[in-house]
Amino acid sequence: MKPELTIDSIGEKSREYIISSSVEQSIAVKQAILGDGDFMHRIGQAACLMAASLQNGGKVHFCGNGGSAADAQHLAAELSGRFYYDRPPLNAEALHCNSSYLTAVGNDYGYEQVFARLLQGTARRGDVLVGISTSGNSANILRAYEVCDKMGIITISMTGQTGGKMKEHSTLLLNVPSTDTPRIQECHIMIGHIICEIIESTLFPKTAQP
Repeated sequence: MKPELTIDSIGEKSREYIISSSVEQSIAVKQAILGDGDFMHRIGQAACLMAASLQNGGKVHFCGNGGSAADAQHLAAELSGRFYYDRPPLNAEALHCNSSYLTAVGNDYGYEQVFARLLQGTARRGDVLVGISTSGNSANILRAYEVCDKMGIITISMTGQTGGKMKEHSTLLLNVPSTDTPRIQECHIMIGHIICEIIESTLFPKTAQP
């Protein structure tokens, strides 16, 4: 038997408002990106930087916290697995996926060091680090950028509207024109998917399009 909802604290009209306004707000932010030629160009630049690194034997590293960590892992999987079609895997990884490493370094050295220390051991000059942060102020990403600057690693930031502190430390900034965390995150994954498609079609062009 289907369970009945016995507590309805906000009512049907409120639910409908939340649904419709959320969809409208998400569309509005995406429309703002679509109407910004410079932003669109920077998305293409990010894809080219990442594709060039991979083509030259480099690696794309991703990092973020919370929902942005999920996006980092998601996008790394699109590259190391596949996106639209079968092709060789690409060297891409999210920096937070080893929980034993993350908890050990966080405990012994501080959480601000978790990305920076791993990059020191796994990254090489010419690699790319994609830092994802809605605020642009994540201390562990900023610390990782310090390492990238010393090691010759390209930094691409996905942030919210202001870019935060990451704005001044990025090779390329993709600052979504919003201050609303859910709307920013929705655009981050859209931008990431676009970049993955460009990389895949650039490095492994299909000889015959359907």
